[in-house]
Amino acid sequence: MKKTERILCLTEILLSRPNELLPLGFFAEHFETAKSTISEDLAVIKETLQLTGRGTLETVPGAAGGVKYLPGIGKEEAQNFLEKLAATLSTEDRMLPGGFLYMADLLYDPAVVRTLGLIFASIFRAKNPEAVVTIETKGIPLALMTADSLGVPTVIVRHGSKVTEGSSVSINYISGSSKRIQTMTLARRALASGKKVLIIDDFIKAGGTAKGIISLMKEFEAEVVGLGILMEDALWHTGRLVEDYLALLQLAEIDPESGKTIVKANKI
Repeated sequence: MKKTERILCLTEILLSRPNELLPLGFFAEHFETAKSTISEDLAVIKETLQLTGRGTLETVPGAAGGVKYLPGIGKEEAQNFLEKLAATLSTEDRMLPGGFLYMADLLYDPAVVRTLGLIFASIFRAKNPEAVVTIETKGIPLALMTADSLGVPTVIVRHGSKVTEGSSVSINYISGSSKRIQTMTLARRALASGKKVLIIDDFIKAGGTAKGIISLMKEFEAEVVGLGILMEDALWHTGRLVEDYLALLQLAEIDPESGKTIVKANKI
């Protein structure tokens, strides 16, 4: 196999097995070549990934070491994507009766949420989260794609318990906007004690749900290392129940009478 062909095959293997530690011996045996040759090829791939902003290769030294592909996205590409997404959400046909913004089609579009997951992963990877936590239902695709990019499991907090999930922990929390008392539940087997967790959600207004998840995480002795939100309501001026969060977009203006909606991309 020629060098260029081998590099293409190496790249395909790495991209198809993100966040997985692969020993050099695996590649050397697969391509029937020396480890030193594989190392040279991997150096070329690493440089190309960094130039294109598609992540990086992490080298783990030692007998049990190897190389691991960490997915990512360049800052400029991510910002351009968010700008285009904000423009899509600002069209008049996005307005629903009652002054609500329709987002479901984008939240369930694999191409959109895959990129959003890469953005969240690129931002929070340095925090070394061991799980991504969200609450049902619309935040699930975002959390799942973020977890996939980070190589960690997704944990879903529910509004009610299910007998198929075994014993669970439940807490009451106050919805920040409606001031209603609600309940959220997480199965004990869903999250081991003492984990570092990243919370991902699709929207934040008053922050009651986010604060509830943070409180629930304390019951599992989990450390919340980040709170990522797709969109924040910039029209909410009475104070939020959580302050330390990162939002990719903001709902800047909404007028039910005219149908005008303005969504802006935050700088990341």
